[in-house]
Amino acid sequence: MRSLTKTGLYISNRIGKAIADYNLIEDKDRILVAVSGGKDSLSLLKLLAERRKWAPIKYELIAMHVETDFRCAGCVHNEKLKSFFKANDVKYHFKKIKVKDKKKNTSCFWCSWNRRKALFLAADKLGCKKIAFGHHKDDIIETLLLNMFYHGEFAAMNPRQELFGGKIVIIRPLCYVEEEHMRKFAKESGFPSQVCRCPNSETSKRRLMKNMIKTLEKDCEFVRTNIFRSVSRVKEDYIDLKYKDGRR
Repeated sequence: MRSLTKTGLYISNRIGKAIADYNLIEDKDRILVAVSGGKDSLSLLKLLAERRKWAPIKYELIAMHVETDFRCAGCVHNEKLKSFFKANDVKYHFKKIKVKDKKKNTSCFWCSWNRRKALFLAADKLGCKKIAFGHHKDDIIETLLLNMFYHGEFAAMNPRQELFGGKIVIIRPLCYVEEEHMRKFAKESGFPSQVCRCPNSETSKRRLMKNMIKTLEKDCEFVRTNIFRSVSRVKEDYIDLKYKDGRR
């Protein structure tokens, strides 16, 4: 615990609450941690590795970096990731995949789908029932808004989600942590300055959601927490599920 900064301790405590609330990590778990090379996944791996030193349960971590052919110039070099994994005493695995079409283009859906497929296959091969993602509170909020605005669905990302009849369990230990704390912790920890970033990140719909939330915060400082809580505070008496496509 002493090796963590004040921000790290705060995030670790929030991770602990999420683990307890959603039963994210159990004794003897073998967890595949998806590491993109960005601040969130690096922070998650470091904090989960740190928690192993004093947690009342034993669990194993395996870091996995999926490298696509659609990359930006600022992506972390694999050697930097290997050094990071070794410094945190974590086993690691790398996988290269192709997501570009014949015209050298791709889409967010296709890229994400193929990354997930690579992770699922690796988890099965490596004997990991659980896959940990570095999605934080803001990611969950933005996903909820994206689904509402662009897909007409009230759906977000669950802290714990069982797939394939429970053979694979996705966990999101950072679900109670806001991005500002992740950014601060990454800076305090001296993570590689060249983090991986999607080439489309600045023009994506998710960026639009971020900007919209920042604007709303000027009027309501608790807007992030209110949106986050809305998922578990649905008032069914005020929702008519018979409405479909705007028609009864």
